[in-house]
Amino acid sequence: MSSARILFDQTLSNLKVTNAEVIAKRRQEITKALNRHFRDSESEESNCLMVGSYGRHTAINGVSDLDMLYILPDSIREDYNKEAGPYKALKATKDAIAGHYSRTKTQVDRLVVVVDFNDFKFEVQPVFENADGSFDYPDTVADTWKTTKPRAEIDEMRRANELTDGNARTICRLARAWKRKHEVPMNGLLIDSLAVRFLNESKDYDTRATKPDYMMRDFFAFLAELPRQPTFAALGSNQRIKVKQNFQAKAKRAMELSDKAIDAVDEGATAKKWRRVFGRFVPLPNDGRAASKEEYKDTEEFIEDYYTVGIEYTLQIECKVTQNGFRPYSLRQMLKDKIFLRPNKKLDFWIEHTNTPEPYAVRWKVLNRGHVARQRDTIRGQIIKGRGARTHVEYTEFSGAHYVECYLIKGNTVVAKDHLEVPISTHDR
Repeated sequence: MSSARILFDQTLSNLKVTNAEVIAKRRQEITKALNRHFRDSESEESNCLMVGSYGRHTAINGVSDLDMLYILPDSIREDYNKEAGPYKALKATKDAIAGHYSRTKTQVDRLVVVVDFNDFKFEVQPVFENADGSFDYPDTVADTWKTTKPRAEIDEMRRANELTDGNARTICRLARAWKRKHEVPMNGLLIDSLAVRFLNESKDYDTRATKPDYMMRDFFAFLAELPRQPTFAALGSNQRIKVKQNFQAKAKRAMELSDKAIDAVDEGATAKKWRRVFGRFVPLPNDGRAASKEEYKDTEEFIEDYYTVGIEYTLQIECKVTQNGFRPYSLRQMLKDKIFLRPNKKLDFWIEHTNTPEPYAVRWKVLNRGHVARQRDTIRGQIIKGRGARTHVEYTEFSGAHYVECYLIKGNTVVAKDHLEVPISTHDR
């Protein structure tokens, strides 16, 4: 087995959902509450269908949104096919669930009932099943019922995965790790649909013997070359998926990083470079110290270990660079002008803009990188509170490609994040 295959198998193992039993238990409890209300039944399994990433088996560890359909009895369809029927269906669903989870925040959204647990949330959608296997779902804004075809999407993912010996779901899970690491503006259905399209068009990755490193590099190249368009067709259902922002530039960068990882000369360097693509799910041999033989404490923490991650809002942080005797300068402008920071500078970070509704908690991460950081044993990287409600202060000390990241947290979920590179050098450019 190649070293790349071993590394990717270990990464995929780290991507497995670790709280599947808790998710299953919550699904059963919700289903039982709804069956009791709508059918006078105690069944924990009947009339529900997990959809979305979890239903297509492409979700990864830390999944924060679980999508579930509850199939309403067809005998009450006429009752809800009236004015305000969609809202009444959602309200009845909400009341049934809230009766079981009296201390859990449960609310009607436009299309679903949101059941907000501390570690993740269920979005439950009451539906009526049609003869062709599609479902009618409520839209309270339009005050009508619309049609969705998640079973066709689930079936197409299953088919593609079987035809490619598991490569379809491998790409989908690794792409989600990349999305999470780099805040790529792609939803799960778009990732899965484009992964299947890539495999259908390439025909080079139909067996597990495929080199996973080259497969992912080629997938990123495929994404980078896609036309910039407002929608793409969903796998199986062919329904249109809206594109919120272009993702091609980040895919091109991922392709370039993948090339560097493929060209790396030893296992330690290879793992570190793939970690730049997929984040902390990529394991480092001997804590990443084998290649350098440096002794230091790896103190870096990861926000996913403390909170679920479900990015819903935007966040922009800024930084002012100051030093006695010199005028202040914008860090973003310095980066744009390709100017490295020098030691002995004061860095004032603050939240410039966010559309996140208050209240929310703010956390920061300051990670020192490079030879000097390891030599001094000052990697840092802990998740901390700032020195102010929306601000944080740091000082430049030594060279390295450091960075600062900011997180906004509502409940137990990271809903927005942003970061700034902080390159410090003692040499002129």
